[in-house]
Amino acid sequence: MSRFIVTATPLPGVMQIQRQPLVDARGALTRLFCAQELAVAGWHGPIAQINHTHTVQRGTVRGLHYQRPPVAEAKLISCLRGAVWDVVVDLRAGSPSFLRWYATELSADNHTALLIPPGCAHGFQTLQDDTELLYLHSALYCPDYEAAVHVSEPRLAIAWPLPIANLSTRDAAHTLLPPEFAGIAL
Repeated sequence: MSRFIVTATPLPGVMQIQRQPLVDARGALTRLFCAQELAVAGWHGPIAQINHTHTVQRGTVRGLHYQRPPVAEAKLISCLRGAVWDVVVDLRAGSPSFLRWYATELSADNHTALLIPPGCAHGFQTLQDDTELLYLHSALYCPDYEAAVHVSEPRLAIAWPLPIANLSTRDAAHTLLPPEFAGIAL
């Protein structure tokens, strides 16, 4: 029996993962990762790095981050505490959903995760105070290949559910996409 229900999103390769906790009188056990079961969803790499974020204030936006080839990475994003509105932007050259975005709520209560393939940018807005996320990355962080898109990029027109708050200095400095941006060649 699979502990995951995998659902395709409108962006090719971006999968919503619904975890199926085992619950009894003692509490619950939730499988966060299984390489064999998640291969069906598109996770094919190792787990090269695991990161945890804690965001104090509701409305905070982080993102929209990605890594360029040759260290483009897949990410599996899960919410451990609180709730976020999680956003994925397709930046893949030649993709049928190029420059489209998909968003869904991830929360500690809904047991939902997002599997994000290489070539997509990721960001989120906290819907509750004291929210924590867990990131599984298929490649190591490499600052020389780090890139981002500004969260207010007009070509994306992301409909953030709350006013954007608490952008880091780094995220606020991200530039808009140049008109000639044709995507990331993977």
